[in-house]
Amino acid sequence: MKKTFLLMVTILLGGLPAFAQKTENKRIENSGEVMTEILNVPDDIPADILNKAECVIVLPSVVKFAFGFGGSYGRGVMTCRGGKDFTGPWGAPSMMALEGGSFGLQLGGQATDFVLLVMNPRGAGAILSSKVKLGAGVSAAAGPKGRDVAAATDVTMRAEVLTYSRARGLFAGISLEGSSLRPDNGANEKVYGRKINAKEIVLGGAVRPPASAKLLLETLDKKSPRHKS
Repeated sequence: MKKTFLLMVTILLGGLPAFAQKTENKRIENSGEVMTEILNVPDDIPADILNKAECVIVLPSVVKFAFGFGGSYGRGVMTCRGGKDFTGPWGAPSMMALEGGSFGLQLGGQATDFVLLVMNPRGAGAILSSKVKLGAGVSAAAGPKGRDVAAATDVTMRAEVLTYSRARGLFAGISLEGSSLRPDNGANEKVYGRKINAKEIVLGGAVRPPASAKLLLETLDKKSPRHKS
């Protein structure tokens, strides 16, 4: 009986890494689906804005919680254009986490998808290095949408991160100031099978993209193949 129990425990523990990897790869796939759907609606992220972005962060199904205060938590991916000057194709994603901040009625108790555009190398480096607070560690603003970006303010155009949300089918710019972003290196280890940090993945080209990132990268390469700063 004892041997049977130990065998069952061994089998269960042996299957945990594979299950964890499958979970994270599903998150990457979901991020690709969200990005594809958003970039295929008429009133989406302006092409001129996307073409100037160094990196994209996709956080599918962020959920709201409340323990006497408002807040949210979600996980997703960050991918950047390859090469020293961010001029190459979109590369292997790092897993990311969004924490804190109260988004009030904009979440409405429902899971919300977020897309964040990182607009300069400083913003990319800060986010990939450690936990940063939007609006403090890096400047952030609600992103403009639609075909005409003439209405974008100076604040928007100077922001290091532009933020968007989609809930109940509605896509809009949203302020995420006060929330924090950090690399999820524990999840990166599960995806890539070894300890590796976000900077090595995204900026160092240390790994090949997983198969689960195929839709995300193909969509970005198709919609924004060239960086136009």
